[in-house]
Amino acid sequence: MKEVKAFIRSAKAEDVMEALNQLGVADITLIDVMGVGSHLIDPQIAQYSVEIVRKFSQVVKIEVVCRAIDADKVVETIRNAAFTGMPGDGMIYVMPVEKAVKIRTGKENQDAV
Repeated sequence: MKEVKAFIRSAKAEDVMEALNQLGVADITLIDVMGVGSHLIDPQIAQYSVEIVRKFSQVVKIEVVCRAIDADKVVETIRNAAFTGMPGDGMIYVMPVEKAVKIRTGKENQDAV
């Protein structure tokens, strides 16, 4: 299994969620976060924070746990739906998942996702 984490523009969250739903991905975590770093900043909407003395912008973090065989398709779907071609489109990370347990049923790993 793999965990796919994507940090994307907030404005593209609905497009990405719809694309993942069309792919058949049903279990998605969506979290509003603040991104710090030049690779996450959209120069048109970036704000300046005196407290951290850096630019920051609001982004959305999307998390999906999927079968390893599906990870590349999930990544490509997120990338295509989040793409604008402008700086600040975001980043996608893929990590191995050692174990998954469904709390209600006790099912594990592939059976849990």
